[in-house]
Amino acid sequence: MIKNLKEIKNIKISSKIASETLFYISKYIKPGISTGKINDICYDRIVNYHNAYPASLKYMGYPKSICTSINDVVCHGIPDYNCILNDGDIINIDIAVCKNNYYSDTSKMFFVGKPNNLAIKLCKVTKKSLYLSLNCIKNGGQFKNIGNIIQNYVNSKGYSVVKNYCGHGIGKKLHEKPNVLHYKNNCNLIFKTGMIFTVEPMINIGSEDTFVMNDGWTVKTKDGSLSAQYEHTILVTDSGYQILTL
Repeated sequence: MIKNLKEIKNIKISSKIASETLFYISKYIKPGISTGKINDICYDRIVNYHNAYPASLKYMGYPKSICTSINDVVCHGIPDYNCILNDGDIINIDIAVCKNNYYSDTSKMFFVGKPNNLAIKLCKVTKKSLYLSLNCIKNGGQFKNIGNIIQNYVNSKGYSVVKNYCGHGIGKKLHEKPNVLHYKNNCNLIFKTGMIFTVEPMINIGSEDTFVMNDGWTVKTKDGSLSAQYEHTILVTDSGYQILTL
């Protein structure tokens, strides 16, 4: 789980591509565009501009280059030309990149047109829960504090943490050890300098319960409530942490 200097350098390169692509796509997020078109733009940016590969494409049979999760979709929404963004939607775009056989992963929420105040608040709380949790990351600290911080903050705002999905180690594979839980837990794993993993809380306005649609990928809230997610790839350093996907 601990990366050497060469591995860290390459993961940083991959992370920069993922975050740049996520920033690049922001200008296209408007009412009327399809998630299929968003996927095509991201594919072109990753492959033809950055000479990298979209890590989601064909991963365990996943058919597209990115994930586009709208409103009550928690994660793994599949881009589709028939899926059109409407004014007031919120959408999570999740981008994973492979460059020189090293991986990175990041996602964030976008507002389509003018969302309502409930959606805005949910996204703000979700984003803050991620950044609050990062403050516990330092050499010698405990992984369980990530989940404890996230759940305490999210529950205090009246929201719920999705427990069926988690963050993960990342490096020469898209998903490696350890699992990074976003809810209260008793994991005794310790942060060590050189570890790289994702933190990616998924937060629902309503119940934490989810279900997978018939496509085998798209995860939705069981009660139809809105869901939001933010994700960064994180490096543990001697003095604390570094966000590689800023």
